[in-house]
Amino acid sequence: MNYGIVNQAQLEDIKTAMLESLISKGVECVILLDKAGNTIATADNGACDYDIYAFTALGAGNFATVESMANLVGENDFSQFFHTGEKTNIHFCKVDDNLLLVSIFGKELSLGYLRLNVADLVHKIRLICRQGRESGHMS
Repeated sequence: MNYGIVNQAQLEDIKTAMLESLISKGVECVILLDKAGNTIATADNGACDYDIYAFTALGAGNFATVESMANLVGENDFSQFFHTGEKTNIHFCKVDDNLLLVSIFGKELSLGYLRLNVADLVHKIRLICRQGRESGHMS
């Protein structure tokens, strides 16, 4: 998928999908970014005070590092990975060859529950981008 130029309506649809699929389920913050570290869209629970732009740049670098490690062991990539802390967890998911999704959440959510909801959100993002291309809103 080439996300190309995303118009404002598509960004709003993506943010709504983030809120419905993850934030409403207890995720603190969700970031859609490209592999260069550019923030595409974000959503949070209103209590999140993370530096999103620094986090996005570091997240892209982290994904690139893990992708290189995957290559070292003969894998094309690891499409998902997870970091766990004492209070906060971070889940990374590859949306396509260019887009990544980062979810920040606390211990009250199980990883399995999160992964199901992330899969739902990834599907919605792909549909929004596909509909944009089909309607001529994206190049």
